[in-house]
Amino acid sequence: MRRTRLSTAVAASVLALSIGACSSGSTASSGGTGGSGDKPYIAIVSKGFQHQFWQAVKKGAEQEAAKQGATITFEGPATEKEVEAQITMLTNALAKKPAALGFAALDSKAAESLLQQAKSQNIPVIAFDSGVDSQVPVATASTDNKKAAAEAAKHLSEMLGGKGTVAIVAHDQTSKSGTDRRDGFMEWMKANAPGITMLPTQYGDGDQAKSADITKSIIQSNPDIAGIYGTNEGSAIGVVKGVQELGKTGIKVVGFDSGKAQIDAINSGVEAGAITQNPIGIGEELVKSAMKAIKGQTQDKVIDTGYYWYDKTNITDPKITAVLYQ
Repeated sequence: MRRTRLSTAVAASVLALSIGACSSGSTASSGGTGGSGDKPYIAIVSKGFQHQFWQAVKKGAEQEAAKQGATITFEGPATEKEVEAQITMLTNALAKKPAALGFAALDSKAAESLLQQAKSQNIPVIAFDSGVDSQVPVATASTDNKKAAAEAAKHLSEMLGGKGTVAIVAHDQTSKSGTDRRDGFMEWMKANAPGITMLPTQYGDGDQAKSADITKSIIQSNPDIAGIYGTNEGSAIGVVKGVQELGKTGIKVVGFDSGKAQIDAINSGVEAGAITQNPIGIGEELVKSAMKAIKGQTQDKVIDTGYYWYDKTNITDPKITAVLYQ
């Protein structure tokens, strides 16, 4: 089934190595030390490209590359469910023989053979945003998603007085960020909020429309629902849309990430609050780590890029506005 399709995609991608297709949304296309003098080339393959979050990561990577004297490409699938498309992008990135590779995995296991190929070619791999289920990456620059999700659970439980039925609309169950944001939330509730009843997690692929439909189904099946948590930008916006489309009030919605739609929803009171990552910081740390790897310098295996809870009470705090993206 799914794994067979992924295996087929990997096989097809290996063939694509001889083609070396160009990447979309890139800022450079040189290989190894690059086509700009001695500038090292870093290929970055993201989980997505359209969401404001990924554009903020791209901005941070570009800024740091300019400081470090490197060139980069930055690409990702149109949606965060296109595993096969991402595998092809990863294959094509390796064909360019970059000095280092940044990778945020949609499926933590599907890319293992290609990551092993990178290792055999002495191309250091830096994981970012979402951890990769592999020993190949020399470092991972990301939010501590389990702790961040636990923080969201804590705030929602406090809003509900530790009682009520709560649902999760997650963006996937294959990436490390998806599973950590689900598990961190559920584990905190189980350990600290015995009065909270957790419904089975539903998955909307980070798609707003699909997540909105799932939210409406959850509400219709559970008229006593007290709170809903969306695990990324698309999921959270979908939850907000679902609640609005049904005209429901009183449901506490908490989210993850901080695009304009979520910021607007929090300011209007439809969404109670969310966790914001530091996407520009993720991009910066990714390039810093890649440059250290290229130079053979030692570095930490895990680079925690931080997170904050934000709501209507602190959304204008300079510390918060510095990491929001619109």
